[in-house]
Amino acid sequence: MSFSPNLKPVKDFRIYKRNLPHWEIPSNAYFITFSTSEGYELSDVAKEIVFTAIKFHAEKKYKLYACVVMTTHVHVILFPLEESKGNFYSLAQIMHSIKSYTANKIQRTLGKKGSIWLNEEYDRVIRDDNDFFDKMNYIMNNPLKSGLVKRLEDYTWLYYGGFD
Repeated sequence: MSFSPNLKPVKDFRIYKRNLPHWEIPSNAYFITFSTSEGYELSDVAKEIVFTAIKFHAEKKYKLYACVVMTTHVHVILFPLEESKGNFYSLAQIMHSIKSYTANKIQRTLGKKGSIWLNEEYDRVIRDDNDFFDKMNYIMNNPLKSGLVKRLEDYTWLYYGGFD
């Protein structure tokens, strides 16, 4: 049983607000960014934990189009799948699965105490093909623009699943 209405499947368009506004439209793709707590940087081990968790839930709770795990933040493009007929996994359900698991695993693995992630994430409904390609380009080029690698294929925590 879930006590938060946001942790329930989404059947109809809804808007809710914590600190940031969140729009959810069933059967739509999203660009999501979530960040580490202030002052916390993900080590390579922590990046791998996050990257693996995001890919683990792909095709179970969402279709994963792309993701990149950076030192202080993560970008994802995903499409929530149906949990039951006409009810799609909510962004809150998806993000709780990723952030809760990874925070606990990072804390256990690295002996870290305290919060790993900021409480809230930035999510944006993908409006059309141009928006989708713009966000995909942003994710794909993030490691390059940050100066972490000279070639995309050299960045370990970058996933590209295509456009279909």
